[in-house]
Amino acid sequence: MSDFIDIAPEVAEALAAGKPVVALESTIISHGMPYPQNLETARAVEQDVRDNGAIPATIAVIGGRCKIGLSPSELEYFAKGTDILKLSRRDIPYCIAKKRDGATTVSATMILAEKAGIKVFATGGIGGVHRELAASFDISADLTELGKTSVAVVCAGAKAILDIPMTLEHLETLGVPVISYGTDEFPAFYTVKSGQKAPIRLDSPAEIAEFLKSKWEFGLEGGAVIGNPPPADKALELDAIEHAIDSALIEAKGLNIHGREVTPFLLERVTQHTKGKSLEANIALVRNNAALGAKIAVALAG
Repeated sequence: MSDFIDIAPEVAEALAAGKPVVALESTIISHGMPYPQNLETARAVEQDVRDNGAIPATIAVIGGRCKIGLSPSELEYFAKGTDILKLSRRDIPYCIAKKRDGATTVSATMILAEKAGIKVFATGGIGGVHRELAASFDISADLTELGKTSVAVVCAGAKAILDIPMTLEHLETLGVPVISYGTDEFPAFYTVKSGQKAPIRLDSPAEIAEFLKSKWEFGLEGGAVIGNPPPADKALELDAIEHAIDSALIEAKGLNIHGREVTPFLLERVTQHTKGKSLEANIALVRNNAALGAKIAVALAG
């Protein structure tokens, strides 16, 4: 593993001592938010993990080296970078072979976290089944990764631009447990409610940790989705966000935007339609997920 992966000293020490560590993705820094909010958020998220008793490990690829834990200067580099690849599972070998820089999506972060021995990963929202699936057959690699990589993903549900009922159906097919934290309804990223009942409800980090231990000790490989509702004071109304998404989808279709370019385009347009409120919600929910991820990691380590 050392031929490809560099683990930051603080993270390596914590893992060796059995201390709680939380993985964090880097795509949200390089592709998910504008500068300087992306850098401010990355720093704040790492601090949220520390404040709740765990060690943060932001994951990325730099010069073909897989980095488990970034330095302050590396975080800033990703926040300002313009030639950074967006990495899913299929892209990791190319990035390594060509010695490129790459920001890890949910699926790539899960892979590298598992290789480093990190069991909990906090992010904004997972990918899923895109709307109008019949026209594009666009299903995120995040879902497949959740079916086989044993890392728990703390998120505010699936991104609101997706088809959430179909995403939940696909996760069920893959055998991925979906837990909602403290609510009977699966969250929808910017909104507390999605209209979809949560398959499982658990009300404390200790309960979630016990669930994960039972799953993995029993020998059931694969991850779990932990849906953590966004903070109520920053959450948006479902009707308002749906209107913004519908407008952005029409625009994307008119501009023939497809594939991996769809998600960043839609998120940018939704930010514009909501006059920045969706970006505020995004920052708040990522930080909220980091705090919960740290509490779960602490419970697992205990």
